[in-house]
Amino acid sequence: MLVRGVVNELVPPELHDVLFSRLGYLRWHMSSQHTIVIEQRTDGLANNHIYSAVKTYLATRISTAGQQRLRVSSRDENEKMLVSMVEGEEMADVFDGAMFKWRFISREIAIRNDPSNNGDGGQQEIRSFEVSFHKRHKEKALKSYLPFIVSTAKAIKDQEKSLQIYMNQYPDTWSPVDLRHPSTFDTLAMDQRLKQSIIDDLDRIGKAWKRGYLLYGPPGTGKSSLIAAMANHLRFDIYDLDLAEVQSNSDLRRLLIGMSNQSIIMAEDIDCSIKMKQREGHELQSAEEKEEEKVTLSGLLNFVDGLWSASGEGRIIIFTTNYKERLDQALLRPGRMDMHIHMGYCTPESFQILASNYHSINYHVTYPEIEELIKMVMVTPAEVVEVLMRNDDTDVALQDLIDLLKSKMKQGGEKKDGSGGEEK
Repeated sequence: MLVRGVVNELVPPELHDVLFSRLGYLRWHMSSQHTIVIEQRTDGLANNHIYSAVKTYLATRISTAGQQRLRVSSRDENEKMLVSMVEGEEMADVFDGAMFKWRFISREIAIRNDPSNNGDGGQQEIRSFEVSFHKRHKEKALKSYLPFIVSTAKAIKDQEKSLQIYMNQYPDTWSPVDLRHPSTFDTLAMDQRLKQSIIDDLDRIGKAWKRGYLLYGPPGTGKSSLIAAMANHLRFDIYDLDLAEVQSNSDLRRLLIGMSNQSIIMAEDIDCSIKMKQREGHELQSAEEKEEEKVTLSGLLNFVDGLWSASGEGRIIIFTTNYKERLDQALLRPGRMDMHIHMGYCTPESFQILASNYHSINYHVTYPEIEELIKMVMVTPAEVVEVLMRNDDTDVALQDLIDLLKSKMKQGGEKKDGSGGEEK
């Protein structure tokens, strides 16, 4: 403070910045402390896995660190409390005889042209951890301490891992919640042969490959349940991509970069989420139409191809649609959508699975009548589940199902193709 006061009095203002910069460099050069900054994102885009590892590791050390202020959170009553550092707080950690001091930093930067704020500039939070240590421990920090933190955090996550489902938010960030969907391949109401072919495909590709799946069929036929079963089978997180929230092709690309390895990205009702217009050069569009169509088919195709070419392991992309015929053939070709899975109406086999799931029975006297009706009537698994859940009394629930099927029969609905699903 004294030096700064003297400089302000004696040195011309135009030389202040130069002089203070030189003094700062001299102070840093003479200091015995070094600092490593670990930001939440690398290059402002991709998530920094070292930041995530540090956050996980420090949460296990913070309870003994004696902080005066702590951040405690829990997403619901079933989840254990997460203890973390508050902005500006410091804690010390000892590793191999060396002292490391940690500090959590949070700052906001301005965002220009924020559509969510009437075009005015918004604010974006930038988070980071800083660790300081004696300069003689620099080699130990980089080659031993940080790798130790990463490996420890991985072991913690593997032990406590709960699957996450991420939703995209404006402009290009992912927000996670726990995935607690109970669907598994054992409880999935689907033709057994089709189900086994999907399991075999998932097991064959392993966790080091990339794969595309198209799920198509009428509403209520279990497309979302199949995605959850795939995630539970592979132990992969899900990224639920809502294209209506994506403002541009460049935002779509940044979302891709922000995905983790060993994950599933899904876009439901893809035919409704984006206008399936021809790619650039096949159809002329006015400037107004181009402005309206902020995420283009060309951008979506580049997104899919970028998912395959991006570094990383275990990437699966799933599109769902009720109307396969509306999709551009360029999106459906092998290498983009490798497996096309038809999700059809309820079959006798899928009905038996649903009855077992919701009433814990393997047979009932009404089964023959129900199965004959199901062969002739178009009824979705969702409609069957709705009836089965209405009453805990199995006899009443199954009779209600018979009434529903007979009502549909009187309306003239007949079963198409007689199968619950087909694979291409």
